[in-house]
Amino acid sequence: MNKNIVGEAHRPGRIEVVCGSMFSGKTEELIRRMKRAKFARQQVVIFKPAMDTRYSEEDVVSHDRNSIPSTPIDSSGSILLLSSGIDVVGIDEAQFLDDGLVDVCNELADRGVRVIVAGLDMDYKGVPFGPIPALCAVADEVTKVHAICVKCGNLAYVSHRLVAGDKRVMLGEQTEYEPLCRECYQKALQEDKNHETGNHL
Repeated sequence: MNKNIVGEAHRPGRIEVVCGSMFSGKTEELIRRMKRAKFARQQVVIFKPAMDTRYSEEDVVSHDRNSIPSTPIDSSGSILLLSSGIDVVGIDEAQFLDDGLVDVCNELADRGVRVIVAGLDMDYKGVPFGPIPALCAVADEVTKVHAICVKCGNLAYVSHRLVAGDKRVMLGEQTEYEPLCRECYQKALQEDKNHETGNHL
């Protein structure tokens, strides 16, 4: 226990990535780590994309409604400008930010800042999303969290979109997305295809 307290109070510069599908607890884990850092009397700041206004325009809010104050930003460059004198930087929904985020996180970590990044690793088509894959490559620690497949109860693999539309970015809730394992996702894709072609099997 004592080791954990000491470790929390002084962690050298590093990048920690928490990634996974929707409803897997990414934001919950980010909030938990940030609150521990605040408890250890560290200077912390959390950023999120300004476009993410689902629950709040300013706070980072998990699907379970846990929240922590944050600073909305339009580009990754703003993080460097607003992180002076900060010990721990948190970034939520990082998949929506630009690819410059990788250099920003590396620069912060090289300065001795602990950077905690949460985001989707794949979009609804199962394609690696935004700067998250590159961040996973340079991170000191990667935590892959999983939702539970709503069809069979296994660990979810991807977020399946339930509504029509090809836009890659669509802020979503339970009514727009469902977490599915790989097998159930393949079945859902086939069902979607059959529905589109009118071939109901």
